[in-house]
Amino acid sequence: MKTSMKKWLAAALSASLLAGSAVAFAAANGEPASLDADTVEYDMGTGIITAEGNVLMKRGVARVAGATAQYNSKTQEGYVKGNVIAVREDMRMTCSELVSDGQEHMRATGNVHGTQQDKAFSGDQVDYFPQQNDYLLMEAGGVLSNADGTFTAARIEGWLKDEHYIGTGAAHLVSPAKNAEVGGDQMDYTKGVVVATGNAWAVQENNTMRANKLTVRLDQNGQAQVQ
Repeated sequence: MKTSMKKWLAAALSASLLAGSAVAFAAANGEPASLDADTVEYDMGTGIITAEGNVLMKRGVARVAGATAQYNSKTQEGYVKGNVIAVREDMRMTCSELVSDGQEHMRATGNVHGTQQDKAFSGDQVDYFPQQNDYLLMEAGGVLSNADGTFTAARIEGWLKDEHYIGTGAAHLVSPAKNAEVGGDQMDYTKGVVVATGNAWAVQENNTMRANKLTVRLDQNGQAQVQ
């Protein structure tokens, strides 16, 4: 393959799978892009670019690796499959498959694990919208954790930049650092303030509290204040 064509394919595939309008691990337009793989194919009729075998895409500070990758230049849809590792600055995510619909939305499926500074998330499926304050949605449930503790629920949505998470269905927060545990049908967590509603309960040391609505403030000195 000619060098100029390979560079064009690298820029097209990397820009789509790594650009802000496609995948969360985007870098600014105009940054150098590269694509390494065992084989690369481009169908000018369909607009589909396919890379297979030890795929590694780079654009600026973003990196995405996997077994195979494909991008449709006409629909701006793309995916990376097989032991996917995606990294951008302080965000790192691993999964079985990462799909972008070209509408500032990506979906990670299969043993998804992500970290960003002191925050982490995991689940079978995670939808991620980077242009909406790093909004993520786990329809089938999952786990979120930060310095305050671990948050689980049957359905979770959150805004990572705002440290705001909402859990619905068997919502449960365990905070060893604060020596506290909170549960309820629904839970809203915002920067250390937990509001549990519906069969809500809280435990701190040997004290247990129950109500339809409980507000727990996890203060900075390692204690929990319940209202």
